[in-house]
This record gives sequence, C-alpha cells and structure tokens, in this order.
Amino acid sequence: LPFDSKVIIKIYNVIGNEVSMLTNEIMSAGNYEVQFNAKNFPSGVYFYSIKAVSTDGKNNFSTVKKMILMK
Repeated sequence: LPFDSKVIIKIYNVIGNEVSMLTNEIMSAGNYEVQFNAKNFPSGVYFYSIKAVSTDGKNNFSTVKKMILMK
C-alpha cells in the first residue's frame, strides 16, 4: 500500500456470491500478505476483489481478479 488505507478483500464464487471476507480494516502503508484457507471450499473458479481507499479519501484502488482453486 502506498498510503494508509481502509482495505477490503473478498472472495466470490463463480455466480457472484461472496464466500469469504479476508480483511476489512485500516492498514498503514507497506507490504502485506493475506492467506486464504480454502480447506472448506470445492475446487473451481473464484474471484477476489481488493478495494483500498486512503484514509483521507483522495486515493482509491479497486481490482477484481480470477483464481482457480485446485485440490
């Protein structure tokens, strides 16, 4: 993160239902890792969304990416 931000990371299934929220907190600028425990999820295609809004509200970042879970 280039600036202090409120960060929300969510996992969605292929039909768009939210299946997990990995983080929803204010984080200081820096590098982070987030682990997704998919033990209770079947193999398949999932999507993750990352949203970061700076604490001053001037900077926003949002992305959605596809991931494939294979067991």
